[in-house]
Amino acid sequence: VMVWLRRTTHYLFIVVVAVNSTLLTINAGDYIFYTDWAWTSFVVFSISQSTMLVVGAIYYMLFTGVPGTATYYATIMTIYTWVAKGAWFALGYPYDFVVTPVWISSAMLLDLTYWATRRNKHAAIIIGGTLVGLSLPIFNMINLLLVKDPLEMAFKYPRPTLPPYMTPIEPQVGKFYNSPVALGSGAGAVLSVPIAALGAKLNTWTYRWMAA
Repeated sequence: VMVWLRRTTHYLFIVVVAVNSTLLTINAGDYIFYTDWAWTSFVVFSISQSTMLVVGAIYYMLFTGVPGTATYYATIMTIYTWVAKGAWFALGYPYDFVVTPVWISSAMLLDLTYWATRRNKHAAIIIGGTLVGLSLPIFNMINLLLVKDPLEMAFKYPRPTLPPYMTPIEPQVGKFYNSPVALGSGAGAVLSVPIAALGAKLNTWTYRWMAA
């Protein structure tokens, strides 16, 4: 019974984090999020997505002890988000209105770190966490550059939940940061390491709680 309860607790946490990642993307990953606040929002988005990915991915990976699990977890997040995009499509928005982050590539780097260091948990936290924070903004910028004219889409398809004072405006590129990718990668690399450590610690706490 305790084994069943422990596994259920782990899987429940995994589902909760994956769903929250999807909700975070839906609320912060559409065209208007990028265009209204320009590069400032890209930095915030990069940090939120890299930390949300790493906490769940390392938790799940250390739970199974199998390299490749982080990539599997990121795939779950991606599928959830693509399915959730269907809700926007049903409301008459284009299917690519919400930009799905490239989680899988960064999760693969976490898996490779865990595998290359022969399942060293601390290396996964420090090196893997750093690689996730560094890589995710780069992959997401490439992803964003492939979007067709996001500003035009923002005006054509305003988000229904958007308050009147946040109507789309011309983005002030370079006003706040000259390089949003560099700033997002730098901040993400620093913050993803303690968040990865938190994910690893949550794994330990869950075992202790279930064993009590």
